Amino acid sequence: MRLLVVEDNALLSQLLAKGLATAGYETDLLATAAEARAALMTTSYAAVILDLGLPDGDGLSILRELRHRKDPTPVLVLTARGGLQDRVNGLRSGADDYLVKPFALEELVARLEAQLRRPGQQLGSSLHIANLEFDLRNRQASIDDQPQVLSSRETAVLELLMRSKGRVVSKKQVEDHIFGLSGDVASNAVEVYVHRLRKQLSDKGAKVRIHTIRGVGYLIAEEKRDPV
Repeated sequence: MRLLVVEDNALLSQLLAKGLATAGYETDLLATAAEARAALMTTSYAAVILDLGLPDGDGLSILRELRHRKDPTPVLVLTARGGLQDRVNGLRSGADDYLVKPFALEELVARLEAQLRRPGQQLGSSLHIANLEFDLRNRQASIDDQPQVLSSRETAVLELLMRSKGRVVSKKQVEDHIFGLSGDVASNAVEVYVHRLRKQLSDKGAKVRIHTIRGVGYLIAEEKRDPV
């Protein structure tokens, strides 16, 4: 599950990444409002951890823009501004939670998980297509109730496709979901992981198909059997 951390303190940012990795999360680390805006326009995240005091602007402006676009991504605000009015402003701007620095990493993870367990978010629920199930909390795929062994990147592709059931997912969306903002991606990497996932599902009897929409992207759907 990928998170976006927007924090200009490099030491704190690295500590957050390390602690969140221990808790099972992948993170993209950004330090400016401009970088955060660009990332949020192109990449889907499970949640955002957002510092308000950024070198090129106020984090609240990013939060307001996100909510103006009707983007429901959970946002946990981090800030040194601990006054009552500051907290009220953050929550009224669309923050899901508010954590004042300094804070304990355990509390941040607990608050994050509380947001992700809410209805419509990414913990405590599962996705289904035909006999294929994806447990969002454990990130475990099952076919006919039998757990399947997939690589982390195959799992990431499957999760994205199943979340987008009935909609085409662009190659760029898949690439961003797998690799985040690393930028060091082979030109055929997405095709390789989609091919591996497609073969795994077929070999194990999943009644689904991953369709390649040429020039557009990928679509997962229940397999349609020809009538006998």
